[in-house]
Amino acid sequence: MSISASPVPQTGIPDVYHSTFESLRLGSSSQNIVSGLLRFWNSLNFKKDREFMGITVLFLDENVNSVVYEFIPVRRANHYMPYLKACSIVKVDRFEVVRCTSMYMITYHPFLIRFISPTIIDEVITGAPQTISSHN
Repeated sequence: MSISASPVPQTGIPDVYHSTFESLRLGSSSQNIVSGLLRFWNSLNFKKDREFMGITVLFLDENVNSVVYEFIPVRRANHYMPYLKACSIVKVDRFEVVRCTSMYMITYHPFLIRFISPTIIDEVITGAPQTISSHN
């Protein structure tokens, strides 16, 4: 699937284009986002002796009103862990967007992002402020 909205430039970062959370579409595609990586934590299954299930990540959109969470399954956790830095701005490319079930909903956004084998995450800004402005 393709994104219907045009990519927008990230503030202060030349040649970095992305889509906002509002333009996310269900499915796997070449979608990409640039957002604040607020925090991440290990997700454990407490019914199975605290079995490690993967990593949950919270992303903050430019409009600051929107937080989307992302789940990295256990089989991909070691690969992506070195790229996760709280309070950084990251660009995430080639991921899957799925509906968030009410049972696992931790944000108000109806979608969640899943890292799949072609997903790439790159840090754009280190030590970014907690809020992201849409203009300089």
